[in-house]
Amino acid sequence: MEFESTMALNAAECITLPARRNPDGEAIVFDDLRLTFGALLEQAQRVAAYLHRSGVRPGDRVVILLPNTPHFPIIYYGALYAGAIAVPLNFMQTSRELRYLFDDITPAIVFYWADLADTVEAALSKAKIAPRQVLVEPDLKPQHPHQGDSFLQEMAQPTTLPAMAETRPDDVAVIIYTAAYAGRPLGAQLTHFNVFQNAYTVGALSLSFQAEDRSLCVLPLFHSFGLCVMMNASLLSGACVVLLPRFDAGKVLDVIAAERISTIGLVPTMYHLLLTAKSDLTVDMSSVKRALVGGAPMPLALLEGFRERFGVTILEGYGLTETSPAVSFNMSVADNRIGSVGLPLWGCEVRAVDEQGEPLPAGEVGEITIRGHNVMKGYWNQPEKSADILRNGWLHTGDLGSLDEDGYIYIRGLKKDMLIRAGLNVYPREIELVLEGHPAVTAAAVVGIPDAVRGEEVLAIVEVSDVMPDLEKDLKRYCRANLAGYKCPRTVEVVDALPRRADGTVDKGALSRRL
Repeated sequence: MEFESTMALNAAECITLPARRNPDGEAIVFDDLRLTFGALLEQAQRVAAYLHRSGVRPGDRVVILLPNTPHFPIIYYGALYAGAIAVPLNFMQTSRELRYLFDDITPAIVFYWADLADTVEAALSKAKIAPRQVLVEPDLKPQHPHQGDSFLQEMAQPTTLPAMAETRPDDVAVIIYTAAYAGRPLGAQLTHFNVFQNAYTVGALSLSFQAEDRSLCVLPLFHSFGLCVMMNASLLSGACVVLLPRFDAGKVLDVIAAERISTIGLVPTMYHLLLTAKSDLTVDMSSVKRALVGGAPMPLALLEGFRERFGVTILEGYGLTETSPAVSFNMSVADNRIGSVGLPLWGCEVRAVDEQGEPLPAGEVGEITIRGHNVMKGYWNQPEKSADILRNGWLHTGDLGSLDEDGYIYIRGLKKDMLIRAGLNVYPREIELVLEGHPAVTAAAVVGIPDAVRGEEVLAIVEVSDVMPDLEKDLKRYCRANLAGYKCPRTVEVVDALPRRADGTVDKGALSRRL
């Protein structure tokens, strides 16, 4: 989508607009901390001032490696306010994984949680770049990092609060890594228009967020669902965001009751754990008006069980990182269609197409394609892969699905090689490449197997040149040293030979049929 060059838009308006309307309204809650919209904006402006005096300029990349604490929105919106590109990364990754991302994104500065100091130092010691580093303390006691700055000390510096950078709608605001293409992740470039419009469309036009609403954000903020739907859309609507740094079913249920949460957004695994937690106690969910789910297919038995126990109907939605992320929702209990991921958002077109890219009639299954304000600008530094997924104005998702006569979307499967474990995308080729780096492994195949709690579990089948004692355990340790924990195989099976096609490639279809 093209915009007039004179038009300015900055996605930091997600907090500047509500701060002007209601500066004393609660914006962020974290344990006993209560941060108003006015205070959140001032702290973000202080981050922007620090970035300016550190030499960070519009378009420079600002990496954020943080859990769900108030530091995240402060730094995220501060980066946007300064005109920089925010790059939230999965803080659970290993130094090897982070090193690749650092080399790819070439950040000007890295904000990292204090507990990650060793991991970040190891990643940067072998990286091709040497960005400025900022250690973010978990409490009010400043720390003195080996390299770089202390977040607390820099935020305490006297400063003049800057004006917001006049970014253009088509300027990149955020890069979120997704889709390990041939074993390597890709950075989806979301523009200021993508981010702001998706937040407004989700919050105001689709789900009718109000200023009195309170949203629980326990999904990690490096995940597009947590970042864009639960945080951006809530704050832009003037609603309060209650942050939890990790999922614990008992804690989540307690917070929902204590904070009178009206909107929850979770992945299916989390709903399963809530359903089975405190089963002998009465749980107060009377405040919940919207229970959103995404990230993976939702089992019908879980939908029904949750509604029966808590009196809350879960509304399924659909999105991708490449679509900022929301594409569709069942937008209310009255309009909910079980098994569907709902209707497209305003300004978003969805169709199922055949192999030639021609639209299919209602009910027929094809590849889901999307066009609208939410579609990314492209992948960072990947013009060929961007051209492959963005064709003739449409994003080709790789997901299989259909639309009914009323336009409701039904997801039927995946064309791309991916599995979803506890709501997190796992790309088998990335794991296979790691396993094939082990000296005993000649080839590896990774597949997903059904799991009642996590949806899918990771199974690795490896072909070896020589069987060593305790090889399965050694391969699991090898994976843990080189992959984030959620990607590591739960089971490793050693075989003499993997099934292969005529061209010599591993036949995963044959493996899946055997399993």
